[in-house]
Amino acid sequence: MRDSEFKIIVEGAIAGIPKEFRDRIENVSIVISDYPSIEQLKSARVVSGNATLLGLYEGVPQTKRGHYGIGGALPDKITIFKNPILSISGSYNEAIVNIRNTVIHEIAHHFGMSEGEIKRRAF
Repeated sequence: MRDSEFKIIVEGAIAGIPKEFRDRIENVSIVISDYPSIEQLKSARVVSGNATLLGLYEGVPQTKRGHYGIGGALPDKITIFKNPILSISGSYNEAIVNIRNTVIHEIAHHFGMSEGEIKRRAF
């Protein structure tokens, strides 16, 4: 899958989030990377050679934010990892589902949801 097509699918996943949540996404940058860096793997506590990191939220969840004050703060960052997602996808349609699920999963972290809460809600 070309980078431009992957980006369009990520943008579509963001656009598909219900408006009441999409409108509340604030001070977060969503980027695409081919693979996670060593630092990102460490921060996500991915140490097993068999583990795969599909996305990563780095920042302060909205539920833990105080007032940013004058000048604002650097944005939080959500990274969607293209090649790991494609490597677990058996088809084009499965890749679309995996991209969507990863985007929603990481945005849920932006709203302060834990891994357990996300799994229980089964987006």
